Amino acid sequence: MAAARYRDRHAVARKKSDHLDAMVLANILRTDAAAHRPLPSDSELAQAIAVLARAQQDAVWDRTQAGNKLRSHLRNYFPGFLAAVQPLHDGLHSPIARTVLAAVPTPTQAAKLTRAQLRALLATAGRKRGIDAEANRLHAALRLTQMRQLPLVEQAMGRQTTALVQQLEAACTSADELAQAAVEAFDTHPDAEIITSFPGLGSLTGARVLAEIGDDRARFTDARGLKAFAGAAPITRASGKSVAVLARRIKNQRLASAGYVWAFSALTASPGARAHYDRRREAKDRHTAAQRNLFNRLLGCLHHCLTTRALYDEAIAFPTPTGPEVDAAV
Repeated sequence: MAAARYRDRHAVARKKSDHLDAMVLANILRTDAAAHRPLPSDSELAQAIAVLARAQQDAVWDRTQAGNKLRSHLRNYFPGFLAAVQPLHDGLHSPIARTVLAAVPTPTQAAKLTRAQLRALLATAGRKRGIDAEANRLHAALRLTQMRQLPLVEQAMGRQTTALVQQLEAACTSADELAQAAVEAFDTHPDAEIITSFPGLGSLTGARVLAEIGDDRARFTDARGLKAFAGAAPITRASGKSVAVLARRIKNQRLASAGYVWAFSALTASPGARAHYDRRREAKDRHTAAQRNLFNRLLGCLHHCLTTRALYDEAIAFPTPTGPEVDAAV
């Protein structure tokens, strides 16, 4: 959009050509170079972490998409399986659900499973404890009466389920392997100790954050630039007597996605973060706006810690409020 606005300075008729675009880009760098952020000079390790973290995030999105396709398909002919795997951790994405569904993709086959066969499938999926109890639960759940498709239709849908399970299995395997590789590379980075010292930031989420902000400390001269890059800082539009404070739409979507997870996890890991979120909610902010405000606060702390090479300190990040109201409450 910015390049299109520059083009209007040279072509009122809004014509477009490669020659004109090249001239526009050259004039942008010639006249307004100071208004644009230069490309970051990240280290080789940071670039490798960015490749792995982004690939892992893409694999997670592919896993979610494959799971949604499989779930939608099972609702058409095998809803009892969805109810049976709902209590499992990760539900349909769990290794137990994928292993059982790959072995018995139709209700007819699932109803014929014995407890011994279920125990074998649970062991194959990696279950270590409570195998007998879980086998009994699945044995009863897979035999419940439900609406059924015609035999040939059910068999055809089972074939489709087998193909969808294979796609889900590949997506889950890719996400797990890439997560392990990203964590291993991130743990060797000098900034890993500082980033993981923050509440709600583990190695994987920290790798995603480092992948987007990089390790070139000259890239963001102050915390405001980092907050705007992440979409945490709001945009104020003032015209005359009207003032509107809006959420930032143009942002790094991957960093904003990681920030939502980070802020949500920090609510239970940090009393100061929880108190900050509660104050924003009391100020009539919605849940998403309050989390974005908390993310904005945490980004400022992260920029300070990375610049000064200091670990996160709860007392400094969220100092205890003092004042007449607090003294009166005490």
